[in-house]
Amino acid sequence: MLPTVVATQYLTALREGGSLPGVVEADNDGVYVVKFRGAGQGSAALVAEIVVGELGRRLGIRVPELVTIDIDPEMARRDPDQEIQELLRASAGVNLGMDFLPGSVGFDGVGWQPPAEEAARIYWLDALTANVDRTWSNPNLIIWHRQLWAIDHGAALLFHHSWPTVATWAERRYDLSQHVLADLVASLGPATLAKLDAELAEAVTEDLLTEVVAMVPDSFLLGMNSVPEDADPPELRQRYVDYLLARRTRVGAWWPGVDA
Repeated sequence: MLPTVVATQYLTALREGGSLPGVVEADNDGVYVVKFRGAGQGSAALVAEIVVGELGRRLGIRVPELVTIDIDPEMARRDPDQEIQELLRASAGVNLGMDFLPGSVGFDGVGWQPPAEEAARIYWLDALTANVDRTWSNPNLIIWHRQLWAIDHGAALLFHHSWPTVATWAERRYDLSQHVLADLVASLGPATLAKLDAELAEAVTEDLLTEVVAMVPDSFLLGMNSVPEDADPPELRQRYVDYLLARRTRVGAWWPGVDA
């Protein structure tokens, strides 16, 4: 299970993204960037944040700590912005928080670069999970203490919006030609990339995926627009395991510069 905290104060809105995340203080004295269930993207984005973020962490990628954070709708009364008030009321209950890293800056590719193998791990994760939202217009990478951190995975796992067959989604190649790390990844060469692909594919086991998907609260799964009200959470979790397990052996054909 993810750690659970209770929101005590809404600090500020982050208006760069479409989901209107906010910076929130919690009862453990931590500060979190919160993705709200009541935002336009709904709880499917929160499911993707957990599954992709926690999977990435287990594959050696830095991801800020994730927590579930309880929002009291009374917090809305203390904010002068009507849009924020409506968002907080619509998100009463459990939401998702990501540890706020003070002083971090967005990755822009100028000057400092991460190690190429680290970049390749992120690219591999994005190919596996169909995260098409890591382009120069929206890198979703930050630098903190001269280390690269991956954030904002809500646009990944596109299958859970329409639920195609497992085989269909496993074979589908998404366009990652504009991925911010593509050139750095390609610099590793085919032999190194093939070795890394084998390592990562072997690491993504059914047990690992089951562990990661178990961290998703039932309320996030059942709150998705693409599932019926009487959906069974264990069955939904197994779907995620099946989709990702089937796709893991395809990623090696999707490295930058490889013709599939």
